[in-house]
Amino acid sequence: MTRALRLIDDGVLTHGSLERLAARLGVTSRWLRQLFSEQVWASPLEVARSRRAHFARKLLAETSLPVEQVARAAGFGGARRLRDAMRATFRRTPVELRGRGARPASVEREGALALRLWARPPFDPGPTLAFLAARAIAGVEDVTDTSYRRTIALASGEAAVIELRANAPDGVTLLAPAAAAVELPRIVARATRAFDLDANVEDIAAHLSTDPRLRRALDGRRVRVPGSFDPFEAGVRALVGQQVSVAAARTLLGRVVASHGTPLARPAGGLTHLFPSAAALAGAPLERLGLTGKRAEALRSFAAAVADGTLDVGSFLDLDDAVARLTALPGIGEWTAQYLALRGLGEPDAFPAGDLHVRRALSSNGRVPTAREAIARAEGWRPWRAYAVIALWTEGPR
Repeated sequence: MTRALRLIDDGVLTHGSLERLAARLGVTSRWLRQLFSEQVWASPLEVARSRRAHFARKLLAETSLPVEQVARAAGFGGARRLRDAMRATFRRTPVELRGRGARPASVEREGALALRLWARPPFDPGPTLAFLAARAIAGVEDVTDTSYRRTIALASGEAAVIELRANAPDGVTLLAPAAAAVELPRIVARATRAFDLDANVEDIAAHLSTDPRLRRALDGRRVRVPGSFDPFEAGVRALVGQQVSVAAARTLLGRVVASHGTPLARPAGGLTHLFPSAAALAGAPLERLGLTGKRAEALRSFAAAVADGTLDVGSFLDLDDAVARLTALPGIGEWTAQYLALRGLGEPDAFPAGDLHVRRALSSNGRVPTAREAIARAEGWRPWRAYAVIALWTEGPR
């Protein structure tokens, strides 16, 4: 269900059919209709329309986009269909919704559309920004103490720069160029996952704190899982980062971007490239950039599978399906698959058990547990093992 909702947010039903959504998930449309009927008492198309309507209301309230542009951005195609949807959902016209209430919480500024994305409290963006800064890829990402900027490719092929400005303790403000308006639902969904804004961090911390080791690692903190903006990018990060330090992986990724990313027509400060596409990496001579032969070949195989459609990194049924399909590719092991699931798919129970830092954190009497022993040790952490991993990765000195 979670995967289906994410695909809906990415616009699969806006520009396609129920059959296309079902195909992306590897199920029949009949089974998908039954699943939605049992769990949300509505059809997938009704859910998609409702989510589009609420997103349109947000655009009306928080931007000065013309109604026609709001309609296109929310996937309604035109103002007439938007008016019908607003009346059906909210019993108000778009003009009435825009005119109600106080001044919008955010407005267009600096030539960009600004949208406030609220976080489930409590929200402290500092740790997420620090995590992203340590892994920021030169040319693609720029992170400060208060913001995250990056390049993205729009469906039109045009490059865009977006920014997420931290607004503690409320959430983040998304700044996007007007050209990205039609893709705002997809961008908002990915921005929300990047900062893990929807996480119920209080309940997660309470659950994990029943384990004395995690209670010590958390030390009163409420952790979120910093997401990657794109699952394919997360997979490349995981492959490049195998058995090397964070700093070394960052250096290698910078070389990959400089050699195979698409340069921006006009650089925006230090942002100069789009992250390489799967097609660009499928045949790239990556050994020249410092990757080992085996790692380069694994990365090319992964990129080729994504480029030719053999692997759809946005349509895994669940964590087990993702790991099974990823590890079937040459050179991708359990750690890589779990890391991709943790950061690229937002799987809350992803657990790279073989991670050396995690295993060292679980050591007892100087003995580092095996991956199998770490899995057994973490059984009580389910279904929030990804949050436990972040807690251990970001733990302060003991």
